[in-house]
Amino acid sequence: MPAHKPEEVHRLFADAFNAGDVQAILSLYEPDAVLVPQPGQVVQGQAAIRAALGNYLALKPKFTMQPTSVLQSGEIALLFSKWTLSGIGPDGKTLELAGQTTDVMRRRKDGTWLIVIDNPFGVG
Repeated sequence: MPAHKPEEVHRLFADAFNAGDVQAILSLYEPDAVLVPQPGQVVQGQAAIRAALGNYLALKPKFTMQPTSVLQSGEIALLFSKWTLSGIGPDGKTLELAGQTTDVMRRRKDGTWLIVIDNPFGVG
C-alpha cells in the first residue's frame, strides 16, 4: 500500500520492518535514495539499501516508529520520527537501539510519497 501522506511512510516502514519484508521496505524508497545505516556511513540506491537493512532485519527485531513532526513545502517533506528497535544480536544477547530519524520525502506525480534521504540517526 503506498503512502498518500508523508507521515504514512513511517507507519508503512515500521509494518514492513516488523514483518521482515525487505521488498515492501524498498518500495518506500526512490531508486537512488540515500540511507545512513549507521553514523558516518552512507549508502545509495536500492541494492545498497537492501544490503544495509538486511543486517538489521537479521536481528528479527521489534521496531516502533512515532512521527513527531512534518515540515512540507509543495512536493518535498521533512519528517521527524522517534524510533526504537529491539532484537537479538549475533552474540545471542539482547540489542536495544533508539533514535530520531530525519527523512526527506518527495511526492510523486501519482500523489504518493517516497523516501529520498533516510537518516535514522538524525545527525550529519
